[in-house]
Amino acid sequence: MGSVIQSEQNRNEALSDDYSLDRVPLNKRNMSWLSITNITFGIATAIFYFQMGSVMALQFGAINAIISAIYAIIVAGILGTFIAYLSAKSGMNVNLLSRGGGFGYIGASLTSIIYATNFIMYCALEGLILVSAVHEFLPIIPEWALILFFGTLVIPLNWFGIKQLDKLQKWSLPLFGLFLIAAIIVAAMTPSLYDGSFWSYMPENVQVGGTALLLCIGMQHGIMGLTPLLASDYARFLKPKDTKIGIFAIGFIPQIFCFGVMGGLGIWFGVRLGEPNPGVYIVTLLGMWGALFTMITQVRINVTNIYSGSLSLSNFFENIFHFKPGRRFWVVVTGVSAIILMLTDIVNHLGTVLTFQGVFLLSWASILVTDAVFVKKILKIGPRYYDAKQENLFKWNPVGVGALLISCSLGTVAALGFMGTFLQSTAAFFASILAAILTIILAIATKGKYYVKKEATDIKKEEYVA
Repeated sequence: MGSVIQSEQNRNEALSDDYSLDRVPLNKRNMSWLSITNITFGIATAIFYFQMGSVMALQFGAINAIISAIYAIIVAGILGTFIAYLSAKSGMNVNLLSRGGGFGYIGASLTSIIYATNFIMYCALEGLILVSAVHEFLPIIPEWALILFFGTLVIPLNWFGIKQLDKLQKWSLPLFGLFLIAAIIVAAMTPSLYDGSFWSYMPENVQVGGTALLLCIGMQHGIMGLTPLLASDYARFLKPKDTKIGIFAIGFIPQIFCFGVMGGLGIWFGVRLGEPNPGVYIVTLLGMWGALFTMITQVRINVTNIYSGSLSLSNFFENIFHFKPGRRFWVVVTGVSAIILMLTDIVNHLGTVLTFQGVFLLSWASILVTDAVFVKKILKIGPRYYDAKQENLFKWNPVGVGALLISCSLGTVAALGFMGTFLQSTAAFFASILAAILTIILAIATKGKYYVKKEATDIKKEEYVA
């Protein structure tokens, strides 16, 4: 009897142990690249990408939206591959990587709290798409009631951590594929509101390239920074023998699917049906089944949003306040916060949210990659490993903190239009390039002396990243 109880305790621990405050031990990195890629598909199959494609196509022309999608796949794929490598080698997500990757353990907390707010906002945006779809089908139910129901639903689905997410994404993926094919078939049989080929659609007074293309790229920047960073929450569980194929699969496959497949279908749906909101046109196409399809896709993405948001909040409050109630507590906080944002209708500020999120997220990703490739590997500045233990680290490292604050400040000024139209539309890219340059300059200037104050003795050679 005692062995049965102990076995159940071990099972529960394995299910709930998500290493939000330390690296994943080597013996716990036991998930295949297929399982990890499957989990990240929860991100890639979000209907939000339909909405992005539809909005860009209807406002700025289909070809501009397509070009921006190709750009997003390339840039986000490269960043995602590098970050997946760092995470798989070190066993850490980006919150922990930031501690030893140029920020210091308090400086990294700045990134954690802003990162968490990003996931809460995305959780709210995705939830509102679901609410609009169900409300379109069942208008008798008030939207506030739907927000409370679906906002609460994803909390228990996150209770047992990454193993639960893996199972949820596995059984829901075939259903997603079936409904997606049905929506494509019905849309193809529906007379198009636009007579020509969808990719040739261009609104009046809009041309290929120029300002329209820059505005599309600017919208892509808002989510391009998130997907590569998000991969680190799952790549840290990757089997060491799967690292080579795994980092490319995790880095590129979700980007190809979310920006290329989902975004491309969003362009096609939007032009064909003349409607930018997938919560409306999917239900128009499939009726009750469209509402169910939307429900499946939005639950798939929002469980990952809440998972990553809870990790970031856990990291921040442990670092700053030494408050460690456990990840499940932060799952509830993340879910409730998203519900509050949904009730305040955050979708009306979508453009602003995406612009400023893009400035921060791309700058942060740029600093992590530049620190690993140029500072640690090429310039040999700082340790070749990542350490998350507070006793071994300085509170602040001016390399990452300085690069992030300066690049985000100037990127925000650019995004507000004070540096001209071109930089306003490319503010996030401008901020990320500036962040990379500043990282190298500050690392050379400080000679890497703020990376560690005491050498770690428990880092294994196979966990070195440079």
